[in-house]
Amino acid sequence: MSIVTIRNVEFLNNPARFLDAYRFRVTFECIAELPDDVEWKLIYVSSSGNEELDQELDECLVGPVPVGVNAFEFAGSPPDPTKIPSEDVLGVSALILTGSYKGQEFVRVGYYQNTEYDSEDLRENPPPQILFDRLIRDINNKPRVTRFQIKWDVSPQNAQTNAVAAGAATSAAVPSANDIDMEDPSPNGA
Repeated sequence: MSIVTIRNVEFLNNPARFLDAYRFRVTFECIAELPDDVEWKLIYVSSSGNEELDQELDECLVGPVPVGVNAFEFAGSPPDPTKIPSEDVLGVSALILTGSYKGQEFVRVGYYQNTEYDSEDLRENPPPQILFDRLIRDINNKPRVTRFQIKWDVSPQNAQTNAVAAGAATSAAVPSANDIDMEDPSPNGA
């Protein structure tokens, strides 16, 4: 059983320029009070075949986390263009949001990002050197969610009591159209 469930991730600046910071709002539900911080990381995957090229764009700590629905805004730096192979800049890449508690990753939310030039002329006739200031990114709003079982260090009695309280506290919450829980619930996949 997961103590924390992501309810929604809303990108606040999508589409955007490639060199703009990522800005988004994460809404999640917690069914038991967590005395320690939940760590969130944003990772840019430029080359699916080479994990060493992944860039951690930013991280933030949220906590202690009370029972109920919680939300925070996250701003992550854009990827460093000098660390992306030129053949991997244009086209599809991946953006991953991870959640961890006490060093244990419990969720990974992956998005496809398409990067292209901002004009038809540049798309049809790309220059030999990439013009990063002319690139735009568009993040697909259909995430791939992977959940991991972890040891939460919360007593089962507290979790059950808090789950009942959280259910009562969040019964008025209405999921959005892009509610993450509506996506792939399987633990398989990235």
